[in-house]
Amino acid sequence: RTVVAWRGRVEWDQVMVGLYCGDSRLQQEALDRVSAWKSRYGPKMPLAVDCTAELIRCKVLDSSGKLKSHELILSYGLALVRFVNLITERKQKMVSIPLRQLAREVDIPIWVVDLRHELTHGKLPRLGLCRKGCDVVLDWLRKTYWSRQLGNNLCEESEDEEEEQEGVEANAELGNDAWE
Repeated sequence: RTVVAWRGRVEWDQVMVGLYCGDSRLQQEALDRVSAWKSRYGPKMPLAVDCTAELIRCKVLDSSGKLKSHELILSYGLALVRFVNLITERKQKMVSIPLRQLAREVDIPIWVVDLRHELTHGKLPRLGLCRKGCDVVLDWLRKTYWSRQLGNNLCEESEDEEEEQEGVEANAELGNDAWE
């Protein structure tokens, strides 16, 4: 058996739905739960969960109206740069491959890699472009990671929760490698 930070399939499902629901109050509750998972799981936390939480945190901050445009650009920028760097890091260690090529291999739009480049090395982009980048990456994470964890079925509950939990636990092991 694999030990995971979440209590079971129901908690996992609730967090995924909360993160992607669009209601900032529910998103904040899901972010709080992910923070608890991270405190229990530490560096074993699946990178996709961590990246999703960082991007959703940006959207929650954005909807709060508490940050200025420049601060939001920096917040979105950090989350986007971290996302691109983390998903390409393992393959980069093996051989130096251009980020654009790696992005093509994992079906990330090239303009997201270009946005990362601008955020890292160039002039800061407009807030609207950062928001769009966040939305595209969150959609990519939902399709590539979260939906796979739930067997591409985001709504149904199985009668045998133990079997489902085993599936989530097994897939958690894939969290850091499966979406390379």
